[in-house]
Amino acid sequence: MSQSIHYSVLLKESVEALAIRPDGIYIDCTFGRGGHSREILSKLGDSGRLMAIDQDPQAVEYANQQINDARFEIQQGSFENLKDYCQSRDWIGKVDGVLLDLGVSSPQLDQAERGFSFMREGPLDMRMDTSQGLTAREWLAEVEESELKRVLKTYGEERFSGRIARHIKEAIGDGKLHTTKELADLVTQVSPKTEKNKHPATRTFQAIRIAVNRELDVLENVLTSAVEVLAPKGRLSVISFHSLEDRIVKTFIRDKSRVQDLYPESPIPMGVIEPIIKRIGKPVFPSKQECAENGRSRSSVLRIAEKL
Repeated sequence: MSQSIHYSVLLKESVEALAIRPDGIYIDCTFGRGGHSREILSKLGDSGRLMAIDQDPQAVEYANQQINDARFEIQQGSFENLKDYCQSRDWIGKVDGVLLDLGVSSPQLDQAERGFSFMREGPLDMRMDTSQGLTAREWLAEVEESELKRVLKTYGEERFSGRIARHIKEAIGDGKLHTTKELADLVTQVSPKTEKNKHPATRTFQAIRIAVNRELDVLENVLTSAVEVLAPKGRLSVISFHSLEDRIVKTFIRDKSRVQDLYPESPIPMGVIEPIIKRIGKPVFPSKQECAENGRSRSSVLRIAEKL
């Protein structure tokens, strides 16, 4: 297995945000290569517990090889199933902290065979869990051009979504586009304009990856589950890497932190939903030093909430 160096973004800040109790129960929903998990374990006492989750079989294998600690367990699967994992352990309402480090890990980007990077030649895969689901190439072959245009525009915020979608579908129909380089080259060729310091295929790759892995739907689901499994005063710590993710997290924390009118159209108050969490502090951004040491941290933002 490739042992790519993985820098855990906002490591200290995100773990400190959990306000760890030595005897608490914590969940690292995105193990990756274990940076956040190791930091949490360093703060737990003998009776503390940490469950990490990752759908990437390589990450799970790495965890089993590298972390030998009775307080730790790794659960393979999607963090969308967080509530089920907690239910089976009788942890509903008992978890003291949940951490989410969203996006793609450095090892996934650095391994050409995973197909996430337009900078490395590899198959068009992009699946977080390589054991199931459609590859990016298979998804592109199945998706309608109109839906692909929507995905590129919505998930990638791509200005030339229609043009790129049309050329991708034409190439797929001609039996082309089997590798990341072929897709990146196509997008580069058909893009009328380019952004300074940004590869023309950046937005397209992001959009396709999000669609293949249902990342935004899964994020909305796990935020709801996280609040359900947390104990009173339990903390939620979420690191996002692009505006679409951060918007979902920001909106969720805002909406769940205030009274919600069940019947906003009614002139007479008929019922409300009381706040279930409170926002902790302001968004946290990486320091200049961290950005200099790890360029991938530049777009990251940490948001924190506490269950009431």
